[in-house]
Amino acid sequence: MCGIVGVIAGSPVNQLIYDALLLLQHRGQDAAGIVTANGTKFFMHKARGMVRDVFRTRNMRALPGNVGLGQVRYPTAGNAYSEEEAQPFYVNAPFGVVLVHNGNITNAQALRQELFGLDRRHLNTDSDTEVLINVLAHELELAARDMPLTSAEVFKAIAAVHRRVKGSYAVVALIAGYGLVAFRDPFGIRPLCLGQQATAHGNDWMVASESVALEGNGFRMVRDVAPGEAIFIDVAGRLHAQQCAAEPQLHPCIFEYVYLARPDSVIDGISVYHARLNMGETLAQRVINLLAPSEIDVVIPIPESSRPSAMQLAQKLGKPYREGFVKNRYVGRTFIMPGQAVRKKSVRQKLNAMAMEFKGRNVLLVDDSIVRGTTSKEIVQMAREAGANKVYMASAAPPVRYPNVYGIDMPTSEELIAHDRTMEEIREYIGCDALIYQDVDAMKRAISSLNPTIHGFEASCFDGVYITGDVSVADFQAMRTQRANQPDEEDSDARGRLALQGAGAQ
Repeated sequence: MCGIVGVIAGSPVNQLIYDALLLLQHRGQDAAGIVTANGTKFFMHKARGMVRDVFRTRNMRALPGNVGLGQVRYPTAGNAYSEEEAQPFYVNAPFGVVLVHNGNITNAQALRQELFGLDRRHLNTDSDTEVLINVLAHELELAARDMPLTSAEVFKAIAAVHRRVKGSYAVVALIAGYGLVAFRDPFGIRPLCLGQQATAHGNDWMVASESVALEGNGFRMVRDVAPGEAIFIDVAGRLHAQQCAAEPQLHPCIFEYVYLARPDSVIDGISVYHARLNMGETLAQRVINLLAPSEIDVVIPIPESSRPSAMQLAQKLGKPYREGFVKNRYVGRTFIMPGQAVRKKSVRQKLNAMAMEFKGRNVLLVDDSIVRGTTSKEIVQMAREAGANKVYMASAAPPVRYPNVYGIDMPTSEELIAHDRTMEEIREYIGCDALIYQDVDAMKRAISSLNPTIHGFEASCFDGVYITGDVSVADFQAMRTQRANQPDEEDSDARGRLALQGAGAQ
């Protein structure tokens, strides 16, 4: 899960991309990068860290041009500590291509072998994004060989990418001297939307992971990019679009609505905020079925994603809604921090309990989801230390029982508190007096009711169904091995540097 953006405009785009990345910062806090193009020359700066830390005035001045793209990184494949695996990625042939990617390629290993053995392309990192850009570059070369590059050749190349690449991918790429390309996997697992802004120069275009990045920069949301669709905006600002997948089906990742996306975004026609309200309503019915409302004195959300669900749940139960935890806004989202030790340490730095809301009360804590359980355990202990009489825990999402392979940082079953544990075992580990989870089918109905044209979701971490149909036990073992072999952050000797010329000396 990363945040990506691409802009083509009649004026310099570096500030637009920077501002869009700030609005997408919640989608990745490990690294950030921007590429702009001026004529046929690319200018790149990328580094580990938050957007505000990676880009200084001198870096922004070194990013000229009216077309560009950017990414905030949340690593789910490759080396989480490698600066070289920060995006964007670049290849110099054919044409010169730079690319950013949100998602996870499930057949990356097989593609690596094809690229080296058959396509004669060299890969220098463990990143699946480097695999993806090389597949795209190879297919562009085949499609446009001895021919001028037009939208027809671009769409032919992307159709070939869809045939070769499996998994989840929302992509924005620049082709030097030709324009901007954006496309989405045939299941539409990861989000991507298109915006337009009328200016004195004509129409400016932006594609981004979430609608909030468009609206926050004055762009009008035009529509979501359809699953399997490709969009090509040439250097003159003309928009071309074509369906490039044989059998596209819309199955957006349900975890976007649970946790990943901002509440003020609209993804595939569904308001994230409204989806969370609906999840709170269905969760309230679960609470009523499993716990007498008379046993609850107050409903308290665990900031921030759970607030809409907690408010709706409290209203349905007829119980007071209170803010019992104060969040330190200068600590990152614990779920997307690489490394369990860092994640556990950060919980008490991130939240502080207000004793007046807990003392002597039976409190129902509401969280958006419970993934590893370490954060929930700490929070329950904090509530008890603040004087709570009883601490109940409710999750607006169902138990996370299965590995995710489509771009969420929960790929191994050993890390999941709900995997192969009973409800009572989970409750005992977390330390609460009662534990209530959302029902899977109820959650799907609550969200799909907001857009009846959606007939399914990618919900593998809850239901174990992998919609791409190519995920095997061997894939899970490979991911487990990769994570076990991650170098320590300080292990700089494990990193060598091969980057775009002039791409960001620190």
